[in-house]
Amino acid sequence: MSIVTLQLGQCGNQIGFEVFDALFSDAHYHQGLCSKRENEAYQASCKERFFSEEENGVPIARAVLVDMEPKVINQTLSKAAQSGQWKYGQHSCFCQKQGSGNNWAYGYSVHGPRHEESIMNLIQKEVEKCDSLSGFFIIMSMAGGTGSGLGAFVTQNLQDQYSNSLKMNQIIWPYGTGEVIVQNYNSILTLSHLYRSSDALLVHENDAVHKICAKLMNIKQISFSDINQVLAHQLGSVFQPTYSVEGSFHYRRNPLGDLMENLVPHPEFKMLGVRNIPQMSENSLAYSTFTWAGLLKHLRQMLISNAKMEEGINWHVRPPVSGLPTLSKELHFNTSIANLVILRGKSVHTADLGGFKDPALYTSWLEPDNAFSVWKTQRAFSKYEKSAALVSNSQFLVKPLDMIVGKAWNMFASKAYIHQYTKFGIEEEDFLDSFTLLEQVIASYCNLRF
Repeated sequence: MSIVTLQLGQCGNQIGFEVFDALFSDAHYHQGLCSKRENEAYQASCKERFFSEEENGVPIARAVLVDMEPKVINQTLSKAAQSGQWKYGQHSCFCQKQGSGNNWAYGYSVHGPRHEESIMNLIQKEVEKCDSLSGFFIIMSMAGGTGSGLGAFVTQNLQDQYSNSLKMNQIIWPYGTGEVIVQNYNSILTLSHLYRSSDALLVHENDAVHKICAKLMNIKQISFSDINQVLAHQLGSVFQPTYSVEGSFHYRRNPLGDLMENLVPHPEFKMLGVRNIPQMSENSLAYSTFTWAGLLKHLRQMLISNAKMEEGINWHVRPPVSGLPTLSKELHFNTSIANLVILRGKSVHTADLGGFKDPALYTSWLEPDNAFSVWKTQRAFSKYEKSAALVSNSQFLVKPLDMIVGKAWNMFASKAYIHQYTKFGIEEEDFLDSFTLLEQVIASYCNLRF
């Protein structure tokens, strides 16, 4: 089954390019550490998901590119064409001459309705190229204007027009220090609207990815391209093929459906985070060896202590023991509703995942058998002989979400910048609805540990 990717706004288009490039490079990497037959099955499965029939021998990304300014889309198209390995479709782009000025309301209330027909027609044409549609993967930021406002509008339209198809939004959480003065307004409006129309939100925090670039990848002058490559690596480690229950050579046919089934057991809980291990520069990789026991021990502690990377993990955090009073260090424990571990590489069947089946990791109303899943393939990912990814539906976002809602409320209480939104039809009532919905989301996740 195929996934149609929507790249929305500057951020969505730049990340989208890196994702397709990472997927293609990995699928055609010559050292997959598996048999030729298995490698061919893996390549075919990747191609079916993300690329359509070749034009002159060059695969075409199953993607629709949308931005309200032409510059980034033109750069993205030319980078893909220059790679000579894959490209975007000739008629898969929509752009205009005027952006959204970092105003969510302008993206949602002006650009959305004005260009709805053109954008939805492009999406329909891409869907018609799929023999079987798994769903939509929508890449966008939540702090700007086009990606966030138009992204929320387009997702709503997909919910109306493709109600039986799954929608996963990959959203970029803004830097805490702030890129845009109204980013907290844009963020709460984006999140509250997506919560109503999307099936799952896969969240990446800019601050966390920036730290990975600095500490694990040893990059001195970090660019957006560096950040986007780390994001693409993490997404590739989730979306590349893994075995179905039938075993080797049989790859999962419905990646989005399988992800939702394993990770979103209730519509109140749809925030997903990704952690990867190992992640390092090529120079360091040459001198490193890994065992499944070591990787999984670190990954489990990253989960329960809510660490975004393997460096600087707090090893003092422990799961609470039932019947005993909670200790202060256990207050930082990250309770999960569902976890999926994806293992790729050598001797994958020897990995012991017992540590992730501990009932103390999960909310009391779900058995670990229902809350924990594992996917595997012997085919290595990228340059790593062994690698593990964790997709988690847990309390990891409670603190950053509470912070964004708090900052937005403080601005709203003093009516700061509200006029920039009301002049495009977003009323104070819409803000209040957003606050109410997100406060409920925060409360629901906080109550997981009870």
